[in-house]
Amino acid sequence: MYISDSVVRKILKEAGAARVSEEACTEFQKRLNKLAFDAASKAVRLSKHAKRKTVEASDIKLAYGSE
Repeated sequence: MYISDSVVRKILKEAGAARVSEEACTEFQKRLNKLAFDAASKAVRLSKHAKRKTVEASDIKLAYGSE
């Protein structure tokens, strides 16, 4: 997994959760990892399409569909 357990728990706690079950942590971690990987893959494709080897901030913004 790309995003650690402790980071996932921290995100959920900062969002207001008093307690977080192990199942919830694992499920959220899976979904965050998939979102992050999909966005990274799209950003890499965008940079390759632009004939660049370097992924830039603009590629990340386009991958997420926002400016």
